[in-house]
Amino acid sequence: MSVLPLVFTSGWASGINAYAVVLLLGLFGATGLSDDVPETLQRPEVLIVAGVLFLCEAVADKIPYVDSVWDSVHTVIRPAAGAWVGALLAGHSGSLPDVAAGLVGGSTALASHAVKAGTRMAINTSPEPVSNIVVSLAEDLGVAGIVTFAMFHPLAAAIIAAVLLATGLVVLVFLVSRIRRFWRRRAQRREERRLAARAGRPPG
Repeated sequence: MSVLPLVFTSGWASGINAYAVVLLLGLFGATGLSDDVPETLQRPEVLIVAGVLFLCEAVADKIPYVDSVWDSVHTVIRPAAGAWVGALLAGHSGSLPDVAAGLVGGSTALASHAVKAGTRMAINTSPEPVSNIVVSLAEDLGVAGIVTFAMFHPLAAAIIAAVLLATGLVVLVFLVSRIRRFWRRRAQRREERRLAARAGRPPG
């Protein structure tokens, strides 16, 4: 079977948590549970770095507003990781050109990242922090479950990922007003900090 379903699923998951994808794929390959994982992802240094960054994301992703800052920083990282993993998977299997796999993985990761980042902005308009924790845990479990499922049933996992991506994009459209509210609040806080800093300056 073509590696395309696995590339698509890993791309979707990378847009949500790229470090978890690299870590999970690497562990599946290193433990011998799957022969579809390139050796690059199984290297000890790759697993260690991915594990440390995954722990950092696990914390940052559950703190209101910090999660949105983290998402902004990863606007380039997650699609790049999706493209990199996709190209590695394609090169390992030889069933799909590396460039095509990179485009599929990267574009899918960018789309799912947009859904994640937009959803978090909408959630951050709520005053309580519980929703951030609940959504973050759901994302972590979802990525772990889909990637694990994809290792043994790649086509079915790709279909599930496609449905989740399409659903997320539709939900994102309905959250536009809340996302705009997030940006207005952020601009207001910046202006308040600027005025407070100016008020605290000694007279020149």
